Amino acid sequence: MADDAYIVGIFEHPTRLATDLSVPQLHAEAAFGALADAGLSMSDVDAYYCGGDATGLGPLPMATYLNMKLRHFDSTDVGGSTYLAHVSHARDAIRSGRCDVALITCGGRPRASKAAVVPVSSPDMAEPDAQFEVPYNTNVVAFYAMAAARHMHEFGTTSEQLAWIKVAASQHAQHNPHAMLPKPVTVDDVLSSPVVASPLHRLDCCVVSDGGAAVVMARSEIARSLKRPLVKVAGAAEAIFHFGAGEPHIITTATSVSGPRAFAEARRTPADIKYTSVYDSFTITALLQIEDLGFCKKGQGGPFVADGNLISGRGALPFNTDGGGLCNNHMANRGGITKIIEAVRQVRGEAHPAVQVKNCDVVLANGIGAIVGTRHAAATLILERQ
Repeated sequence: MADDAYIVGIFEHPTRLATDLSVPQLHAEAAFGALADAGLSMSDVDAYYCGGDATGLGPLPMATYLNMKLRHFDSTDVGGSTYLAHVSHARDAIRSGRCDVALITCGGRPRASKAAVVPVSSPDMAEPDAQFEVPYNTNVVAFYAMAAARHMHEFGTTSEQLAWIKVAASQHAQHNPHAMLPKPVTVDDVLSSPVVASPLHRLDCCVVSDGGAAVVMARSEIARSLKRPLVKVAGAAEAIFHFGAGEPHIITTATSVSGPRAFAEARRTPADIKYTSVYDSFTITALLQIEDLGFCKKGQGGPFVADGNLISGRGALPFNTDGGGLCNNHMANRGGITKIIEAVRQVRGEAHPAVQVKNCDVVLANGIGAIVGTRHAAATLILERQ
């Protein structure tokens, strides 16, 4: 019988501007923080997972830096969905007996290095589409603006409705002492902020922050021996969307595939979810995922997110109660790991009292990696308190 896998430790680095810390230091401090949260030590770790934010050749430099003795590793990198995919992969490795304790770390300094806007491709990349994109200087925000414009055209979605996503995130961020933007904002504040790429305003965009985070997972016997709440990975799935040989998915994300698969494995439905963490690189990113996860029908995301429906204690679907990428933290252009961390806080009952969801026994975390409307990945996790 396959052994269950549990998330036993989490840590989010408090820094949002790491002028005096290196990327390996951010990974290391996050690692030790998560291990301390779990009640484990580095000597217990026998598997390590990281993305492209780690320095050098995937896990090799960090294994050396932290003197890890490993029998399993993974350096999958699919942007913002990387770390949710790692939780899925670590769960499968634990179930198959390839490891007992898995450490997953993230860290980066995009703010300190002033890497706010990155191109979609560069001529040196192996991506076959790069030769067609680079001459037009394409960038991330332009593609997400295209998705927002298309959604508005097809369904009548408004900028005011998108703004409510930022408003909800800011209402939560005010209770997070480490949030980069802790001040609550209004719909008018969002709409009066400068247009970055029509129809997206500056406040429709996530923060650019430095930081680090880590997650520790363990097999059942070890997890049950620790003095921490048991958080089981009940469902996990991944998917990739791309141009589809000329038929791009402009307003449907790979979450439309990963979400149903994760629900099916967990034997849950959207109605069972008490809290959700969704990737919010832009307000439109969050809206598309909410639709594709089945919380509302495609095209109804605008009315669904409006009027505070995402605010904890007020709305039907509390989301991103740490402030999310829109207000709290979006480190290393791979902010998906913070979706896991706040979901674990919620299901443990350890979120800030002002935003803690009552009776929060089943939660969902979802990440989007790369660019909707072009090629991107999605990963969905359903976590349960045992």
